[in-house]
Amino acid sequence: MTSLEFTDQVQKISYSLKPVAMNLTRDADDAKDLVQETLLKAMLNKDKFKAGTNLKAWLYTIMRNTFINNYNKITKRNSNIDSTEYFQYFNTNENYITHNGATSDFVVTDINEAIAGLSAEYRTPFMMYYIGYKYLEIAEKLQIPIGTVKNRIHIARKELKQALKTYAPGV
Repeated sequence: MTSLEFTDQVQKISYSLKPVAMNLTRDADDAKDLVQETLLKAMLNKDKFKAGTNLKAWLYTIMRNTFINNYNKITKRNSNIDSTEYFQYFNTNENYITHNGATSDFVVTDINEAIAGLSAEYRTPFMMYYIGYKYLEIAEKLQIPIGTVKNRIHIARKELKQALKTYAPGV
């Protein structure tokens, strides 16, 4: 299809784009802008259109994707919450903050006891993973298959979750 034929066909179909754009945007000016942007993208990407396929559907797809992208940009731009008005109620005076070290000491003690309660075959890969080793590194150091490493870490997490369920919120 030549460039002239493509332009002629797009021009004929362009009149049917306006009602669809109006349905998407619900605003006459936005609909005109959407049609123009669709036609511009079609002209810039005419080499991507395959002759013999449905040109009208191709244009509708461009229009729909353009509308969705514009909508996402607008909602992302407007979704920032201005929280400055809430900071006036936020008390940052250090005199009003208390630290209860006893509670955190109990939690840390319970976590350490739970980890110590794991069998060595689960505790070792779990602690290596916790320290920062990757699965493959653990498998090489312990000379076991990587699937076994993943399984043992999973079981260790499961056992720790069960042992520390008193600290789970809402459970």
